[in-house]
Amino acid sequence: MAGLAERMGDPADSFWTWRELMYRFAARLDPDSQYAIASQLYAEMLEAGYTAVCEFHYLHHQPDGTPYADPAAMSRALIAAAADTGIRMTLLPVLYMSAGFDGRALEPRQRRFGHALDDFLALVQSLRADENPRLRIGMALHSLRAVPETAMPALLDAIAAEDFPIHIHIAEQVAEVEQCLAVRGARPVRWLLDHAPVDARWTLVHATHLSDDEVTGIAASGASVSICPTTEANLGDGLFPLRDFLDAGGRFSIGSDSHVSVSPVEELRWLEYGQRLRAQRRNIVASLQQPSTAAVLLEHAWASGAQGCGMSLGRLEMAQAADWIVLDAEAPALAGARDGDVLDRFVFAGNRSMIERVFVGGERVVEGGRHCRHEAIAREYGKTLRHLLAD
Repeated sequence: MAGLAERMGDPADSFWTWRELMYRFAARLDPDSQYAIASQLYAEMLEAGYTAVCEFHYLHHQPDGTPYADPAAMSRALIAAAADTGIRMTLLPVLYMSAGFDGRALEPRQRRFGHALDDFLALVQSLRADENPRLRIGMALHSLRAVPETAMPALLDAIAAEDFPIHIHIAEQVAEVEQCLAVRGARPVRWLLDHAPVDARWTLVHATHLSDDEVTGIAASGASVSICPTTEANLGDGLFPLRDFLDAGGRFSIGSDSHVSVSPVEELRWLEYGQRLRAQRRNIVASLQQPSTAAVLLEHAWASGAQGCGMSLGRLEMAQAADWIVLDAEAPALAGARDGDVLDRFVFAGNRSMIERVFVGGERVVEGGRHCRHEAIAREYGKTLRHLLAD
């Protein structure tokens, strides 16, 4: 969809109008096309320097909501794409039960996302049998509006003994905050902190619109926030209160979310730039203790990204199990680089990729800046996209 929603269809274009195109596009996907698209995405992610993906997956069933013969068919297409490209994956099957805070039934176009609670838990358990060192199974709540208040206690009881990662979209839009206040009498993050055992297993995706007590509440819980700057900018969501969150001891990672851009460098750069535009000063995340802005950004993204994945990404001295990237020492942006400025140049010096090689679990998956199966994956993706977009 990247680039297909950039024409005004409504003078009040927003996330909610963008969602209409997303629904139409999603209605055309099946396991084969999902595999081709995911393979292209994961190859691009690896080329850009990502070595792991948390796949927030809620396209479960056929377009009319009927389960496939294998209820996990769409999940297995993603697992296969990750295995074939070599990226680590934390697959997060998403619970999606209602169309709003008032518990209304799913719309016809949302039915392929939906599960009854028992069926959802059965899906998660069936997929956990496939876990391996590069595949972790967790779970996600699409949002508070998609999981009825009455279903939350049963869900939390069912997963109380689990140690897997839990993700949730939350407080992305002002309208979501207003609806939650109107129906549940509290802001989304405040309600979640008060009604769920939020801890280091949890990743709150976006969490853009927060009150001061929600900022400190997330930080105190041990949960991390996954900030997705290019998506949040593309959809007009708003800016996360990053400096206040860091001052409270908060942890954050980054995500490419809608994949309108697939670049950790761009996500990190615009995370900082958005804060600069808000504060009208520079080097917002840096401090006297750590003056390198890029070092702070990368340190959080790596550590909290691993936390959100629920897996260790290894240590370089354990090369057989580690993930690492190798920058191109001949890249013009690195000319004359010293140890103290390499990270800042990597994040802030231009838009040409500096990545030469990428290793996942000690295995080389990118050489010369290109995925080892770049051409074959791109051909299949192109064929799939032309078919999906044909009238």
